[in-house]
Amino acid sequence: MRPVSYARASDVAEAIATVSANPESAFLAGGTTEIDLLRQDVVQAATLVDINALPLADVEELPGGGLRIGALARMSDVAGSPLVLERFPLVAQALVQGASPQLRNMATIGGNLLQRVRCSYFRDAISPCNKREPGAGCSALEGVNRGHAVLGTSEQCIATHPSDLAVALVALDAAVHTEGPGGERAIAIDDFFLLPGDTPHIEHPLSHGELITAIEIPPLPFARRSLYLKVRDRESYEFALVSVAVAVDVADSVIVDARLALGGVATKPWRARRAERVVIGASVTEDTFARAAAEELAPATPRGMNAFKVELAQRAICRALEMATTMRGAA
Repeated sequence: MRPVSYARASDVAEAIATVSANPESAFLAGGTTEIDLLRQDVVQAATLVDINALPLADVEELPGGGLRIGALARMSDVAGSPLVLERFPLVAQALVQGASPQLRNMATIGGNLLQRVRCSYFRDAISPCNKREPGAGCSALEGVNRGHAVLGTSEQCIATHPSDLAVALVALDAAVHTEGPGGERAIAIDDFFLLPGDTPHIEHPLSHGELITAIEIPPLPFARRSLYLKVRDRESYEFALVSVAVAVDVADSVIVDARLALGGVATKPWRARRAERVVIGASVTEDTFARAAAEELAPATPRGMNAFKVELAQRAICRALEMATTMRGAA
């Protein structure tokens, strides 16, 4: 690990100005991933600007029932927030299942969304990796790819996005609020995560020095009956093989509205819009769930070791829909 300079910002404007002035600088929040990547020589920031003193850690109620979550709120605080637990339980569940208690006490909401992929070829700093070194090639295509994506892939990258929280937020149509050298803006969360295409090294539409300040979740009354289902190799802290975020509105055994998103199977948190189109307006039956799952996974491109994810994802979608539609108050 090469020498790294350290600075501490006292307000948002100072943080943005300091990072913007140096192309080799980066923001430092919880640091639970960034420090590892620096040690592994995967990223090469020369200066870290500590933003932990910035006033961006509140969970606030919005008019109509939505929430605004500060980017520096810790995962553990958001998971335990009464507002989150009551209105968007799938968010709390995704946070609890997303990391160990120690990490949840350190990691921030904004940092969680920006965490880098867990592909071993990206993180070993040696193997060819287009995400780390554009044009180098993708070692996972013919290598060890059991944990890799089957949706949203390209010939340049098949790494999965690791965040559980992001999957829940994509299902809820959240927005990412930022502030940078060009001012403030809001980015729809499904647009915040970019498909790899021919530029897998570009993961977000952020400019250098642009800081995430908050996440806003719009009102969705039926999200009170929502859940996050995660399938993994072990019950303790582990990344998803497949996960499903689901919220449904059911009346007279008919699905009136639904939100679904998948994790562990795609190169970005995956909004399951094909499945949504199947279930909305359909009866609550096993056949409906199976048709929705098959439709969502129809475009899947499995490779070598990860072909099992197609069936596993279908089964997880069916299970999550069954659980959500039979929750108390769902019908």
